[in-house]
This record gives sequence, C-alpha cells and structure tokens, in this order.
Amino acid sequence: MATGETPAEKQARIVAAARRDMEERERGYREQALKMYPWVCGRCGREFNHKNLRELTVHHRDHNHDNNPPDGSNWELLCVYCHDNEHSRYEDHIAAASGQGSGESSSKGATHNPFAALKDMLGDD
Repeated sequence: MATGETPAEKQARIVAAARRDMEERERGYREQALKMYPWVCGRCGREFNHKNLRELTVHHRDHNHDNNPPDGSNWELLCVYCHDNEHSRYEDHIAAASGQGSGESSSKGATHNPFAALKDMLGDD
C-alpha cells in the first residue's frame, strides 16, 4: 500500500488500473480487426458505418480474450445482439457439459408452496 492509502483507495486504484489495461488491450485488437475485416456482422449480415460502428464488436472464436494473433484468425466481427447470443450459447454449452444443464441445477429451487393448504381452506362446499 502507498503511504496513507486506505484499503478502499487501494482497491479503487487496482480496479482502475485493471480497467485501463483491459481498455488498452481491447482498443488494440478492435482497431486491428476493424481495419482487417469488412464492417458487417458475421452472423446476421447487418452492415455498419461510422455512425453505428460502436454496435459492432470483436468476438474471440475460442472465447480467450488474450488470444489475439496478428493475422486475426481468432476474431470475427459481430453486432452486439449476435455477440450476446453467441456468449449465451457458449455459457449454455459449458453448463450442459458440467452437468448443470438438462434441468439439473447446482442450487436448490424454491421449496415454499403458497397453495399447499388451499384445498383444506376451500373445504368440500
């Protein structure tokens, strides 16, 4: 810790540095990918221009954001919607492979049934 730095200040400094490093790394491969590939979503085919380019993302095919070969072989440009869809599908695949898919869950569901005594309350009228 720097002299006189509180734990909260240290945490804020570390988080800020991590965010700065991540943004710098992203700027590097994003700029490369935008120069390398046409501004079109690789899934839905939507075209982009300078006005809406912020909605076009760089997707890492192997899901490793540190794998950035200079030839761009691990990247594809996806719109934000297709990118979210791709990551959701990947998370579903990982959950299924770990046994958490197909209705199985690592956490217990709700056990309270608010209607458990409803039949007794209604009676046989």
